[in-house]
Amino acid sequence: MEVTNATIQFIREHLDDDTSKLALQAKKYPDVDMPFVINQIVGRKMAMEKIPSWGNKDGLLYPRHLSLEQCSSEATAKYKASLVKGDTMVDLTGGFGIDCAFLSANFRQAVYVERQQELCEIATSNFPLMGLSHIKVVNEDGVGYLSQMEPADLIFLDPARRDEKGGKVVAIADCEPDVARLSELLISKARQVMIKLSPMLDLSLALRDLPYAKEVHVVSVANECKEVLIILEKGAPDKEMAIHCINVLKNGEVQRYTFSKEQESEVCDYTDEIGTYLYESSASILKAGGYKSIANSFNLKKLHPNSHLYTSNIKQADFPGRCFECKSVFSLNKKELKTYLGDVKQANITIRNFPSTVADLRKKLRLSDGGDIYLFATTLKSEQKVLIKCHKI
Repeated sequence: MEVTNATIQFIREHLDDDTSKLALQAKKYPDVDMPFVINQIVGRKMAMEKIPSWGNKDGLLYPRHLSLEQCSSEATAKYKASLVKGDTMVDLTGGFGIDCAFLSANFRQAVYVERQQELCEIATSNFPLMGLSHIKVVNEDGVGYLSQMEPADLIFLDPARRDEKGGKVVAIADCEPDVARLSELLISKARQVMIKLSPMLDLSLALRDLPYAKEVHVVSVANECKEVLIILEKGAPDKEMAIHCINVLKNGEVQRYTFSKEQESEVCDYTDEIGTYLYESSASILKAGGYKSIANSFNLKKLHPNSHLYTSNIKQADFPGRCFECKSVFSLNKKELKTYLGDVKQANITIRNFPSTVADLRKKLRLSDGGDIYLFATTLKSEQKVLIKCHKI
């Protein structure tokens, strides 16, 4: 698979074109493989947003839409790469090759394993263009390769969810390959095993099924949870396994919070009194289940065991999430709504442990979305249902 200079030039010249209209003009360019070019233009546009260091590189090949959609972003791939280093690594689920490319930068040798021939051809073409000639491409089933491979410092896997209809998948046994079934073999073949899982999966179930789990990393980008990383190592599991909650902000800064299950089991304070400030944890902390430990770590009071909102009279500048200044707290009583919402026509609404949906509450309050006002609909310690009117800090 090779891209000619003429094709590269055509893609560059038409990168901003409407691909639907360009496809209809195929007869104007008889020497151009238009279906191929359209796929490359669409792929490069996606890469410019998701993997900018690749999207800005001429000559790279892009796979069909699904493979590109499912691959890691540059932000999450870079974070994974920051966690590991060594002499040799093997990626058993190669895909488009983004994770393999970024991880391999910290290893002398790397092997990319992928059973789809088309993806292997793309990787064979792309890796050298990105200065990654130390990656060996193997067109083989990952599980088959695992059984006969030489030991490595790192094995990386990104199991695919089997539910192709988009249904909720909660267990790693519902993924391909089943890393729980392979855990003994994996740990016998590598010093470390990094498993990338969908945030849809149940983390507690995954940890129960992976006895060699040493660390967990829950990674969000711009407060949208993207992936869960579980690192396996040989030896008995640590009693206080670290759970790292990561949020990569739009400006590239990284919010970090680490806790253990033991810390989460400790008691925290609850309150019915809303202080000057209201706090909402990052998506990674919520996914990881750091509900009480975050309150104790930042000297906050929790509003309710199931509300996952916190308050204080002292601003905690380093809180890993969003912070708001509270203006008023009120019920859905018509008189109170009139008093505290008045002529407000627009607000950002969040539901936390409240018997309504955002859409239903927005309709009831006759509020459009957006603006500077934030409304949290939640439940207090006393089981009282309230609205908290805030401004974001």
